[in-house]
Amino acid sequence: MSITIGMDIGTSGTKAIAVDNHGTLLASALFEYPLITPKPGWAEQNPEDWKSAALHALSSLAYQLGDRRHDVKAIGLTGQMHGSVFLDDNGQVLRPAILWCDQRTAKQCDEITEKIGAEKLIEMVCNPALTGFTAPKILWLRENEPHHYEKTRAVLLPKDYIRYVLTGEYATDVADASGTLLFDVKKRQWHRELMQRLGIDPAWMPRAYEGPEVTGKLSPEIAEKTGIPAHTPVIAGGGDQAAGGVGCGIVKPGIISCTVGTSGVVFAFSEKITLDPKGRVHTFCHSVPGKWHVMGVMLSAGGSLRWFRDALCASEKAVAAETGHDPYEYITQAAGRIPAGAEGLLFLPYLTGERTPHKDPFARGAFIGLSLRHTRAHMARAVLEGVAFGMRDSLEIIREMGVPIREVRASGGGARSVLWRQIQADVNRTPLVTTNIDEGPAYGAALLGMVGAGLYKSVEEACDNTIHVEDMCTPDTQQSDVYDRWFVEYQRAYMALAEGFRRAAALTS
Repeated sequence: MSITIGMDIGTSGTKAIAVDNHGTLLASALFEYPLITPKPGWAEQNPEDWKSAALHALSSLAYQLGDRRHDVKAIGLTGQMHGSVFLDDNGQVLRPAILWCDQRTAKQCDEITEKIGAEKLIEMVCNPALTGFTAPKILWLRENEPHHYEKTRAVLLPKDYIRYVLTGEYATDVADASGTLLFDVKKRQWHRELMQRLGIDPAWMPRAYEGPEVTGKLSPEIAEKTGIPAHTPVIAGGGDQAAGGVGCGIVKPGIISCTVGTSGVVFAFSEKITLDPKGRVHTFCHSVPGKWHVMGVMLSAGGSLRWFRDALCASEKAVAAETGHDPYEYITQAAGRIPAGAEGLLFLPYLTGERTPHKDPFARGAFIGLSLRHTRAHMARAVLEGVAFGMRDSLEIIREMGVPIREVRASGGGARSVLWRQIQADVNRTPLVTTNIDEGPAYGAALLGMVGAGLYKSVEEACDNTIHVEDMCTPDTQQSDVYDRWFVEYQRAYMALAEGFRRAAALTS
C-alpha cells in the first residue's frame, strides 16, 4: 500500500496527514504557533516556528505509521498564501514573515496602481494590488527597512520556505505564485516586465512548477530528524485555497466551494482565464495543470466567530472546558434559537479589513442595530449571518462573470456546524453539500502528491477515486426571502460606514 503525506503550513498551525492511495486517512498531526501583531493591522510570524512545527509533524506521522513509513511515496505541500519570507545569500531569514492578513501596505498598493495603472495591472497579472499580496510587502521592506532589503536575495512564500528546509531547493507552484502580484497568470510564469518596472529583482523569485510536479527530494538530514525516508519526492502542491479546492474535488466545471476557515473563500474551477474587470475577485492558476480558478476572499470569516468566542463567550468556554465539548457548540445552539435576521441586528465581519468585494484595508467590524432586546445569542446569530452575507458577495460576482454553478460544497471549520451550513444555503438560495473529506488543504496536497508519485494519472482521477458527496442542506424559501432583504441592508451598511472607517484609521495611526 502506497502512502502520501500532505502538509499545510497554516496561519494558526501546521497540519500534516498521511493517506493511502485510496484516500483513507492513516495518521494526522497538528502543531500550533503564535501570530505576532506588533502594531494595529500588522500580522507576522517567525518562520522558525513553521520549521519546528513541520519537523515535529513529520516526526509524529512517522511514529504513528511505524514500519509503514517506508511506504511514503511523496510529500505534497500547501499553506497560507501571500506571506513574504525574506532570505539573505546564505538562505537565512532576515526578519519575521509578513502575512496574508497584514494591512500595512495600503500606501505601496496605491504606488503600484499609480505606476502601472489599474486596468493595465489586471491585464498583466489578472488581479489588482491588494494589501495581502506579496509585491507590496517587498516594496514596503524597501521603503521602511532598507537594511533588510539590501541583504535580500530570495523571497519565498510560507510553504516554500518549508520546502527549502526539507529539500534545500527554492521552488513554488503556479497557484501560490499567482497571489504574489508578480506572476503572469495567463502564461503561468513570472512577469519579468512588471518586476522590472517595480524595481524587484526577478532572480529573487523561485522557479514555479505545476501542482503535481516534483520540486526536490527530502534531504538525508531531515530524514534522520523525522523518520520519513530520505529522497522522498516533495511535490509542488499549491496555495491553501487551490489545494483546498483539490481536497474538495473542485476540479471540474460547475462545482464550487464555500470554505469557512479563518478567512472565507468562494472558489470556482475554470477551464480558461475568466476575469472580473473590476478586480473584485481573484483569478489564479489552479493546482490542476493548465487550469485556473476564480476566488472571492473575505478576511475574517471563521476568524469573526473565533473573535466573538474569545471576546464575549467566557462562560461558554468555561462550561466547554468542564464538559469536554467545543465552546462553538454552545454558541451555535444559542444562535439557533434566534430567528433569521437576528431581530434587526447586523454584523459586518471586517475585523481585519476586507478583500472581496471592497478591497478596503481600513474596513472594520461592526454590530449595527443593537437594542436592549438583543443578547449574546442574537450577536452570535448576527455573526453567523454576517459571514454568510460576506460569502454571498463573492458568489454574486462569480455568477455575474458567467461561471457555471451546479453544486456548492462546504468545507473548513465552519462546515462542521449544521446551523451555519443551513444559514449559508438560505442566504445563497443554493443547496450546500458536504463531502466525505474534512481534512482541508492538507488532503488536496496529499492528492497532488499521489499524482506526482504516479499513483494516479491526473488530479481529476485522484479526486474521482477519493471524494464523494455525503450530505446536503436545501435552502428554505421563506428564510431566503428574509435574508434577501437583510443582504441589501448589509451592503448598504458598509457603504454608509466606509468613510468613517477610513477616518477612524487615520485617528488611530
